[in-house]
Amino acid sequence: MKELLKTDDGLVYEDGVLALRDGRELAWRWWGDPAGTPVLRIQGTPSSRLQRNPDPSIQRDLGVGYLMADRPGYGGSTRKPGRGIADIADDYIQLLDEHDIDRVAAMGTSGGGPHVLALAARYPERISAATVVVGGTPLVQEEVAHLVGVNARGYALAEQGWEPLHEFLVQVRQRLLCEEGMQGVLSDAPPSDRAIMADPVWQRMSRENIAETLRQGAEGWTDESLAMHGSWDFDPSDVQASVTWWHGDDDMNAPLSAARRVLAKLSRADLRTWHHEGHFVSLTHDREIVQELLTRS
Repeated sequence: MKELLKTDDGLVYEDGVLALRDGRELAWRWWGDPAGTPVLRIQGTPSSRLQRNPDPSIQRDLGVGYLMADRPGYGGSTRKPGRGIADIADDYIQLLDEHDIDRVAAMGTSGGGPHVLALAARYPERISAATVVVGGTPLVQEEVAHLVGVNARGYALAEQGWEPLHEFLVQVRQRLLCEEGMQGVLSDAPPSDRAIMADPVWQRMSRENIAETLRQGAEGWTDESLAMHGSWDFDPSDVQASVTWWHGDDDMNAPLSAARRVLAKLSRADLRTWHHEGHFVSLTHDREIVQELLTRS
């Protein structure tokens, strides 16, 4: 094992790079005590292995270790042009094998939601339980109209193909990396989201994460956005693991109405709804989310 490093608030972590079978590289991070209960944590879109809750006591108190990885084209992971969702499940399985983890509880947030479902569908024997938090799903037109502005524009451009979407995301990337940051790009988000983004600690961690996520450019972000747009390359009805899905009814990034359509295809699903709360508020519920997942693992 490599030497463990520590964050400013004392949370230990280990970084590594895995050589994948197809020649690509997968950058990963293990957050927390290596002896802790492992949880595969799949972050949103766009995000990296650096994404974490500003409150480190939650992970310490629950005694869990989070295994995270940069998806293709983000952070330190090699891009995979034309990628889908289900084929990235193969990357995660190689990562679990690398860490000698046969079976694990997994959770995916926002854009990580489809990826955790694809993993559970493709490798049912490896996932003991799954959690989706504010999961992203395909939308219908009336739902697109109620998204925050940047997401509504991106969704419309995805209909036109890779090049128009990429050109737009290049511009959004520049905004995210400058002083404006996430809180500026999402200035039209619901009040609950804006309150979280106003926290200086959250802003510092967000800037660090986004800088790592998008350091290669916007290509990986474009690839992933198109992979999640429209019909998915796996069937959610193939998921055998129990799924708890947490969602806010004021989410303007991933509408609850769209989530319900995917939930209807899951055979063992439990929807937990937060009222008058948006996309980022899952941070404030992180403890109960992870605790609930552990009861099913």
